[in-house]
Order: sequence, then structure tokens, then C-alpha cells
Amino acid sequence: MSKPPIPSDIEIAQATPLKPITEIAAKLGITDDELIPYGKYMAKVDLSLLNRLKDKKNGKFITVTAITPTPLGEGKTVTTIGLGLGLNKIGKKAVNTLRQPSKGPTFGIKGGAAGGGYSQILPMEDINLHFTGDIHATEAAHNLMNAALDAHIYHGNELDIDPFQINIGRCVDMNDRALRNVIIGLGGKEDGIPRQSFYTITVATETAAIHALTLSYKDLKERLSRIVLGFTRSGKKAVTAGDLGVAGAMAALMKDSIKPNLVQTTENTPAFVHGFPFANVAHGNNSVLADMIALKLGDYVVTESGFGADCGAEKMMNVKCRQSGLKLDAVVVTLSIRALKMHGGATTFKPGVAYAKVKDALEGENMPALEKGCGNLKIHIENMRKFGIPVLVTVNRFYFDRDKEVDFVVKFAKENGAFDAVPIEAWLKGGEGCKEAARALVKCCEQPSNFRLLYPDDMPLKEKIITLAREIYRAKDVDFSPTAASKLKLYTELGYGKLPINMAKTHLSLTHDPNLTGVPPKDYIFPISDVRLSAGAGFVYPIAGTMRTMPGLPSRPAYLDVDIDLETGRIKGLF
Repeated sequence: MSKPPIPSDIEIAQATPLKPITEIAAKLGITDDELIPYGKYMAKVDLSLLNRLKDKKNGKFITVTAITPTPLGEGKTVTTIGLGLGLNKIGKKAVNTLRQPSKGPTFGIKGGAAGGGYSQILPMEDINLHFTGDIHATEAAHNLMNAALDAHIYHGNELDIDPFQINIGRCVDMNDRALRNVIIGLGGKEDGIPRQSFYTITVATETAAIHALTLSYKDLKERLSRIVLGFTRSGKKAVTAGDLGVAGAMAALMKDSIKPNLVQTTENTPAFVHGFPFANVAHGNNSVLADMIALKLGDYVVTESGFGADCGAEKMMNVKCRQSGLKLDAVVVTLSIRALKMHGGATTFKPGVAYAKVKDALEGENMPALEKGCGNLKIHIENMRKFGIPVLVTVNRFYFDRDKEVDFVVKFAKENGAFDAVPIEAWLKGGEGCKEAARALVKCCEQPSNFRLLYPDDMPLKEKIITLAREIYRAKDVDFSPTAASKLKLYTELGYGKLPINMAKTHLSLTHDPNLTGVPPKDYIFPISDVRLSAGAGFVYPIAGTMRTMPGLPSRPAYLDVDIDLETGRIKGLF
């Protein structure tokens, strides 16, 4: 198969005729009173819709995840949108729910995150940049809380907050490694109290997690009130945003941001884009409210869980579903042949390296590497089946993939626990390239499902972490640093022991080490270097190894290609 002449993603997006968002909404069953337009092609949906449709049965709920990612990408967003398109092609009323891109990866190494080829969400420029302002609102609320904390300490510290036990830092939605560790309050007396602090990328903050996990305005304020800012000097009491009196103002900044955003795909089907990425450090799933609304409006809802199944999909179930009560009917694990070859040792590929240097190794025939790489797929299938739901595998097919390679992976997946395995061509053909997979997905959703969580609420925090490490990351044991051990003890004593775990770990490996691709080595130890508390979001946040919560820019960032047409103002070079 020769390489087809396909335009760039942004050229396809800008050439696609869009329908007014009012038309998309009306076809979906959203009334004019429930729609809040943001221009002609984007809108927010009022939460009152949930009350109107509270007695309507939910549709089928499917999440798309992947094998352990490679720097080349496995096509999760393309697959997610493509399956939604394919379901609509075969006559099903399907809705996509997706995460909003962060400007960190948009301008960093990954580029845009609105799908690709003929499987995109539109208008992709707006979605990839400012969109409806949700990230800005979240960032403002989070930084207001930080400013209030330092102002309180400066003005006498009535709550007796220990400056050396602060639990939060400021944020910016940009990859900026220089802000990972900072000293604030330098200067004179009027410039605050000097102390060490840190920045997190906005979409990985606790405030961002609350944005995606909240169920209502009331729940929003209650969650914001529970954010632990730090601890008293005695170490025996947590100090919260509620104690500081800032939660109401934070909720006011975020009141519109929690309303889901409605857009459309390249085939004018509906999609909600709401909630944020980063399943390696955040929970990496779109908002609960978007899913709840979509499940009332569609017969099938196809969402996406970030990075590999050990990251976003595990968090979808153990964090998001646990808190919301949502239950999945199926999991899709997507992959590419070249990614499996990388996991099988065909070559190594680091971000920033020219693809031409590894092209022959990944596109040439190498059955031994492919067979070895399938070991990674096997683990992800096994992991997903532990949650009691059927698994569909999709092979995101490229023009250079050979039939025998695809056939081998399909057979392997079926023999190792997948309900079915189907090749797709969403990027090249849109919904037409996913019709077979859509039919398989319908059958998959009809299979018996016994959705369950991996661990109970009352399991001790330390045991929850060990369970994840052994069952999902396939470690022999866990090594807790003294800092991590002491924090787990403190959090348990303060009453946070029943919270689930939101692990911060590399997405490039099932382990803590991004260099250990494929199948984890036997008897390796999973290290926990630190543990943070996100009481408002409702989880405990361990740090595996040297994982960072603020990414850095690569040597050749994507922003070098982004520009505007000086005559029309149209954006160009955005992925």
C-alpha cells in the first residue's frame, strides 16, 4: 500500500464545512434554553439538562485507552473519535466525550490534541488554544487560593500555618521547567514571607481535577473547601481553603467552566470536550458532567482515558468511576504495529529525534520484534479484564503495515483475552474506516459485564499503592522513601485513609522508569519518592521515582511551526 496524499490536520480541519452548533445541539436533543453559544460553532450546555433527563436510561459507556505509549503516539484520540464516527455510520446515536488540550503539549513536543486526519474535533484551532476559557478559569481560581494563603501568612498567620508544610503551589498552563522549584517572597518586608515553593502545569493541579470530577455547583464548592493548603505547626491539623475563606470566590471563578463544551467532529457528529489531559500526573479523563450529560443524550458514549491503560484507564475506574458511580460497558485498547515493534526492541526513539532515523526499523518487516512487543499488549488486556469488563482491541493501521503483521496482532489479542480485535483506518477514512470496529464494539457492549474496582475504600493507603504496583505495574514490591512513609502515616491519622490513589508515574513504561519499555523486568521494585494529598479532588497522589508535575519544553518545540496568516488572521502550522 503506497502512502496516500493526505493534507495536514489543520488543512483538513479548515476545509471541513461546519454546521452551526445550534443545529448539532438540536439534533442531539438539547433545547435552546440549555445551550450557551460561544460564537457560531462552540457552546456550553447548562447543567439543568441533567434534571430534565434524570429519568432517562443511560447509554452504553466505553473508554478508549492504549498499550504503553511511544513518542510516536498510538492514536487514542483518533481512535476515540473514529469509533464515534463509525457508530454513527452504522446507524447508532453515538456521542464522543474528550479532554481539552493543554497549551503545554500544544506548544511543546506533542502538538495539537484534537485528533488527526479525517477523525478530528472542530474547530480544532479554538479547541487547541483558548477554547471557552476553562483552563484560564481553573488557573485563576488555583492561583487566587495561593495568593490568599501567602497573604494570610503575611498578615499574622492566625491559622498557625507552618510555612515548611505547605501542600500547594502555583500553576501555569505551559511547559516551563524553570518554575519547578522556586523561592517566593524575596525582596523587602512588603513582598511577603520568603519560602520555597513550586509550580505545577495547570491541568495537573488539584483544582483542575476538581473541575473534572465535580457533580454540581454544591459539590464544586464543597470540594474546593476541602483542598488542604498545608498543616499547622503542631502537624496535627490540616488547614483547608474553606478555613481560609477562599473557596466561595474560587467557585465563582469556575461556575461557568464546569458546564460541558459542545463541539462537532469532521463528520458533524456531536462531541463534548471538557476536562483536562496528563494521565501520568493528573487523572487524565474528561469531566464527569460531560459523560453524565452525553449518557442521557446518546445510546453510545465513547470517551478517552489518557496515555496507556496503566495510567488513564486505571484512574478512570479507581478514581473517576469510584467517585461518580459511573460504570463502563467496554474498554478499547488501541495500538499501532510500529509501537509494538518498538516495545519488542526494534529500535529506540526519543522525542526530538528525526523520524527518518528510525523509519526503516519501524516500517520494515520485523516479526520477531512484533511478537515480542505483543507482550506489552497482553499485560494491558489482562489489567483491563481485572475490572470485570470486556476488552476490544483496535489496530490503528498505517499504509506501511503488512497484512500478516495485522493478522498476527489480531489473532494474538483474541488468544490473550480480548473479546475481539479489529483493524481501523480512522485517520485516513474517518467513520468509514471504523465501521467494522463499531459493529464489534456494539457486540462487545452486549457481553456480560461485572464492573468492579481494584481495591476497596477501607484498604490502608500503603496497601492500595502496593496493590496497584503489583497488579497493574507488575512490580515485585514497593519501596517507600522516609518522606513518603511519614506522609502516608500523617494522612491516615488526619482521616484521609479511605481516599483512592492517583499515581504520578511515567507513561512511557509500565514501571516507574521510562527506559523500561515492553514487558517489565521480573522482580523489579517500584519506588515511591513522595506523596501529596488532594483531599478536595478526593485522592492521594503518590510520586513514583523522579516523576515531575511540571513538564519542560524540548529542544525543538511545536510552537516554532505555529503562526498566523498576516492578511486573514487564520492560524497555520498547528499540527
